[in-house]
Amino acid sequence: MKVLYKFWKNNRSLIVFIALMSVFRSAVADWYEVPTSSMKPTIEQGDRILTDKMAYDLRVPFTHISLLKINEPQTGDIIVFDSQAADNRLIKRVIGVPGDTVSLVNNELIINGKKLNYEHGQNNIDSVDKVEILNGKKHTIRIANVPSQLAGFEMITIPDDYYLAMGDNRDNSADSRVIGLIPRGELLGKANKVIVSLDYDNYYIPRKERVLLSLN
Repeated sequence: MKVLYKFWKNNRSLIVFIALMSVFRSAVADWYEVPTSSMKPTIEQGDRILTDKMAYDLRVPFTHISLLKINEPQTGDIIVFDSQAADNRLIKRVIGVPGDTVSLVNNELIINGKKLNYEHGQNNIDSVDKVEILNGKKHTIRIANVPSQLAGFEMITIPDDYYLAMGDNRDNSADSRVIGLIPRGELLGKANKVIVSLDYDNYYIPRKERVLLSLN
């Protein structure tokens, strides 16, 4: 006991700081390292994403137990969630919310009977970037020149407490088209901006142009 007391006395400031920081990261805000290309071109591999964990719920720290629902995810939100189906933490864009009907034809979304508007963007070696107008806001998606099996699905109606989420790299994303709809209870928070980004292909050098970059 004396050893523990001495350790506490000598290190209590550090211990309290670590405890408070752990609670903060668990319940208020955290960062998420993106290891895949499923959200390109919006999010790059190596981005550290700031996640607002109070965007939708006030939770018991270190759990998924919601004490208070603060808000509901909106179409177009970029969400971070713990997927039981994928057995992994994922980041995707909300495409359909409860009550919506959604289908995908040739990589073009039809939501509640209306096809979204698309604008042609940049041509890449094996893909093309397009601007998708979702919920009145523009963001860029990436479409493969040779469409994958993910390029279409039949109309689905989103039930209560579930969300349809997709990656912006539409032909290279294991999202709701693969793992199914996202239960609300799996949500961790809303992705707001890139804190810092490390270029994996260039000796992990930080990408200066992506520091504190807001996500849309």
